[in-house]
Amino acid sequence: MPSPTERQPSTVPDGGVTLQSPSPQPSPARGEGGGESATGATEALLGREGTERMRSGQLAISGVSVAYGGVPIVTGVDFSLDRGDIGCLLGPSGCGKTTLLRAVAGFEPVASGEIHLHGRRVAGAGLNLPPEARRAGMVFQDFALFPHLSVARNVAFGLRHLGRRERQARVAELLELIGMAGAGDKYPHQLSGGQQQRIALARAMAPRPDILLLDEPFSSMDAELREQLAREVREVLKREGSTAILVTHDQHEAFAMADRIAVMAGGRIHQIGSGFDLYHEPADRFVADFIGQGVMLPGRAEDEWRMDTELGLLAGTRSHGLAPGTRAEILLRPDDILHDDNSPLQAEVVSRAFRGAEYLYSLRLASGQVILCLVQSHHNHGIGERIGIRVAVDHLVAFADENLS
Repeated sequence: MPSPTERQPSTVPDGGVTLQSPSPQPSPARGEGGGESATGATEALLGREGTERMRSGQLAISGVSVAYGGVPIVTGVDFSLDRGDIGCLLGPSGCGKTTLLRAVAGFEPVASGEIHLHGRRVAGAGLNLPPEARRAGMVFQDFALFPHLSVARNVAFGLRHLGRRERQARVAELLELIGMAGAGDKYPHQLSGGQQQRIALARAMAPRPDILLLDEPFSSMDAELREQLAREVREVLKREGSTAILVTHDQHEAFAMADRIAVMAGGRIHQIGSGFDLYHEPADRFVADFIGQGVMLPGRAEDEWRMDTELGLLAGTRSHGLAPGTRAEILLRPDDILHDDNSPLQAEVVSRAFRGAEYLYSLRLASGQVILCLVQSHHNHGIGERIGIRVAVDHLVAFADENLS
């Protein structure tokens, strides 16, 4: 792996941002244009007013596809952010999220569609502005701090266009912002991983880019520290008023940091929403399975509000969207099942995972169907024990399944 000194960020004399990349030069084109048809499809979906609103935001991705050697990696993606928003591209490895981020940065050309940054078209048919012309700051997984430069000089690297006093003032402002005001004379090897991450963030923010792009910046840290740093970075970005996109496979990072989360799989966006929306109102089975924990319980639509299941007649507070008589699967989260010693409905404990304040129990119903249940840990039930449960769902999330008999 090249060292940070071998992978020097590019700078723009007139105030462009610092970009750090394993491959600073844009890749050669891997596909022909097609932006007009993609734009037309976006207008057909959103209407001209909606399309213009996307373009007028800080970031507008409209019908974007990216291909490598003719093989589609990202297909027909629409995503937008207003100024000050923090977005997230969330999905499993190989879903296309990093490729899409690199297209926004200018490291990959788009095969079709358009990308607008701060109202300016930067990618589309016949156009692919280079990274240094896009005013986008980027932070990668390895941070790429310069080991031979002090913290202050690392942060100041993209500020060569400023006079000395302005540069020093901006560095001091950022170090104060990230809670490292006294660390300017230290070197990267003297910092913890979390501190190095903050310095990489400050360096990317220093030239006040139009958007910050963060590619799995917490992936080298343990799970608890990742979530903590995601919250801290969110606070810093909000105080600075920065617009940013985080790429991650970790939903807890996404929940802790982002305002809008786009769940990706197979090069497409399946759903965009807040963490709450994705967890409680998944748009399809993939999102339901990928976000949080849960099981699919077979059932049959009694009417537009109720489902007949092994656990009884389940009723939601709004329509589940399926016609009466439709065979379906109902999503049940662990928090939808409550432990109740007085309930006549019983289930057998088949496994349990201690979570400190709670146990996550796997419970087997009479049919053999297994469901999940979160129970306060002072209820210490053994494997094979039968316990009382009841269902407490606010609304029903159900998906039609023609294969159910």
